[in-house]
Amino acid sequence: MQPAAQRHLQQLTHEREILEPVDLALPDGRLNRQAVGWSRRPLQRCALPGGWPARKRWNFWGVQTDTHLLRMTYACTDYLGILDVGLLDYASGQNAHSSQYGFFQRQLRFPAQVVAGPLRFARQGFELCIDEEPPGTRLKASFSDRAHRFEVDVLVEQPPAHESLSVVIPWNEHRFQFTSKHNTRPARGSAVLDGKTYGFDSDNHAYGVLDYGRGVWPYNTTWNWASASGRQGEHVVGLNLGGQWTDGTGMTENGLCIDGRLHKIGDDLVWEYDRKDFSRPWRIRAPHSQRVDLTFTPRLNEAQRVELLIARSELHWALGTFSGTIVDDLGEELGIDGLLGWAEEHRARW
Repeated sequence: MQPAAQRHLQQLTHEREILEPVDLALPDGRLNRQAVGWSRRPLQRCALPGGWPARKRWNFWGVQTDTHLLRMTYACTDYLGILDVGLLDYASGQNAHSSQYGFFQRQLRFPAQVVAGPLRFARQGFELCIDEEPPGTRLKASFSDRAHRFEVDVLVEQPPAHESLSVVIPWNEHRFQFTSKHNTRPARGSAVLDGKTYGFDSDNHAYGVLDYGRGVWPYNTTWNWASASGRQGEHVVGLNLGGQWTDGTGMTENGLCIDGRLHKIGDDLVWEYDRKDFSRPWRIRAPHSQRVDLTFTPRLNEAQRVELLIARSELHWALGTFSGTIVDDLGEELGIDGLLGWAEEHRARW
């Protein structure tokens, strides 16, 4: 094996680190090239003055535990609002959720910065609220329908020194995306589904994951995304790994969060999986730096397809565990064994 100092020089990302606040877009709606790069905290201001009807905005939260997963989506395109709240019980496989789709996108508020709130929506027995408080982000939602009654109140903490991954992906001057990915943020609270209480705390290793997106997208897009959070030996490890949608842009959304410190990876990753059987193991690896070599073993699989006139979405999502090796910025290799998270393939015409 190479000495650690030599490996360190070979493996640091080529991408530019953003250190000061910057506007994502110019006043005419084109990409501000000064915003292209990555940061350890969200620094880009994400107002989108142009780009209609290709603008996409979303805040997705996942809060995982050893036994259940909360998912919450607050999103829109220029022509469609999308809201979803649900709880997945791993043991039973039950996925109780409620969705709202419609032409109410102008009713939704999308701040230009990551740490901003509140985001609220209420209609026909469905309520959702995402708000910022001094300790972190408060997630509250409820719905009642023929199938289920559900209510949740969870605080996802934001430790002062905890780092995240924010990055701008530049397809061209008219098509670009800012994404801010957070993981391993401690969470506490509870959900009640049909009279049964589901807790979120340190005892069941509850961690919050944020996917914040603002951008102007191509009409046809395919992406892979993997996220994981949990304790591995003496370390708390988070993974954020992407593929396909960033390939060839010179930027990636790939990073490791180890004990709250971000380790940025500039490689375009190779994703290997069977599109005919998403329940088989996946492999995700960094072919040039060897900083990521992981096998993802699905435990639960979901497939979703949405057809809405000019919009179409096909999602294959799996909950499972990651095993293999990762390498930090100092060249130190860390073994991964049974780290809980998810992986997905998403194909969209939107």
